[in-house]
Amino acid sequence: MNLKYAPPPGQSWNILVATCPSRTSLARIANKWTAMIITVLDPGPLRFGDIRTALQGISGKVLTDTLRDLERDGMLIRQAYGEVPPRVEYELTPLGRTLIDPLNVLCRWAEQHIPEVLAARDAYDDR
Repeated sequence: MNLKYAPPPGQSWNILVATCPSRTSLARIANKWTAMIITVLDPGPLRFGDIRTALQGISGKVLTDTLRDLERDGMLIRQAYGEVPPRVEYELTPLGRTLIDPLNVLCRWAEQHIPEVLAARDAYDDR
């Protein structure tokens, strides 16, 4: 492990501590667009337009910003090819691939339990 990125002596990373940098990683992973981008890139590399088409409702700016953040965090790589017209593809890194299983579980949970969530919302709103 690179000691530059080790927790302070005698401590461990803890997302409950306000100054812990692991909070930024959790925030990135918990972002709805991150989960969907990781899911879309699971089968393999895609171009920007293909990712945007797959993710209904995402703006170009939000997609660009999220892709840059994921690249900065080491979750994906951006590969630019010297072609005309230019071609750029995005692909998950080994680190990014470690998110596939946990995010798939969360996505399936959301899909399976949405009837219960909607019913709870209705009950709450009717109070």
